Amino acid sequence: MKVAIVAAKFNAFIVDKLVDGARATLREHGCGEGDVFVVHVPGAFELPAVARRLADAGGWDAIICVGCVIRGATSHYDLVSGHAAYGVGKVAMKAKVPVIFGVLTVENVEQALERIGHGASYAQAALEMATLYRQLDAHA
Repeated sequence: MKVAIVAAKFNAFIVDKLVDGARATLREHGCGEGDVFVVHVPGAFELPAVARRLADAGGWDAIICVGCVIRGATSHYDLVSGHAAYGVGKVAMKAKVPVIFGVLTVENVEQALERIGHGASYAQAALEMATLYRQLDAHA
């Protein structure tokens, strides 16, 4: 399978670990290095736009969006996390391939660190959904 990972650069100390976990899981399931494309965007806000471009371009069996939004003292957290969730969901509903929402939305760094292993889960979800989409297409 060919999988694209869209990764936010903001909070890279967390996001890079999510990407590493996703890549390791994809490798374990037979994806070669050339089958996984990682593209970086400034932050979680930009994830939906790039996911949409990748979905429209085609050639992917799944797209995984990863990021980490940590609550701060302002409402910025709510705006960014809400936009990321809504935007990725909107792309997922229109795309012909699964688009996985892998954005941690946490209260603090400790919670983010506790969830640093979720990258593997996002990759597993992408593989399961890509397989399901193939099965559904075969029965259409």
